[in-house]
Amino acid sequence: MNAGSEHDPPEIPPSIELAWGLRDRGRRGPKPGLTLDRIVKAGIKVALTEGVGALSMARVAGELGVGTMSLYRYVAAKDELLTLMVDAALAAPPAAEGESADWRSGLTRWAVGLRDAYRRHPWSLRVPISAPPLGPNNVAWLEHALRALAETPLSEQDKLSCILLISGFVRNDATLTADFAAATGGEPVMPGYGRVLGRLTDAERFPALHAAIASGALDDEDDIDAEFNFGLGRILDGIEALIRASP
Repeated sequence: MNAGSEHDPPEIPPSIELAWGLRDRGRRGPKPGLTLDRIVKAGIKVALTEGVGALSMARVAGELGVGTMSLYRYVAAKDELLTLMVDAALAAPPAAEGESADWRSGLTRWAVGLRDAYRRHPWSLRVPISAPPLGPNNVAWLEHALRALAETPLSEQDKLSCILLISGFVRNDATLTADFAAATGGEPVMPGYGRVLGRLTDAERFPALHAAIASGALDDEDDIDAEFNFGLGRILDGIEALIRASP
């Protein structure tokens, strides 16, 4: 007989249990001055100054002035360290403004707070999402979003789907903003974009595009916050329609 089954809960990495305070580091190991928190902060420092591509267990150990093997007593692999770094970078979600806040303002505050966290740590957008949230801060963000929808008639599955939709939108918006900033140094991506397209295309083949070009919309220097607010607003409109249609 197998020791486990498909119904057994998956094993939790020891570093995640340590981050939750559910596991002691143990008596054996490196000097007491080394902690999981110090390791994660050193990793974030490397990512902020050199980029996440420069991160390695050896590089973090060098930042701390310890041997690389010392880190493995706290974190089993680089991927685990990256997970903990992203969780720490997110920090705690923004506090609610009161129990009377409606679901829409709650999710707006949540989405803006998540975007701001990504802006503070753009390197975190380069870390692939390989599993559902497990870190203390990530789970707290999920809790806050669920609380915002708690008084709605949506099913629990629909609530989770709405949160996934918003978080995906925020991450995509933050990624595009970071990419544009890296490519242009904060300058407009392509001034006169509409005029360029007008030279490359003809109105007969691209009539809808030329209507947009003629309006001047493609040459507007859009405020990135305005674009974010527009997209988020349309998503929330959809959630509102779903709520109204719910029994």
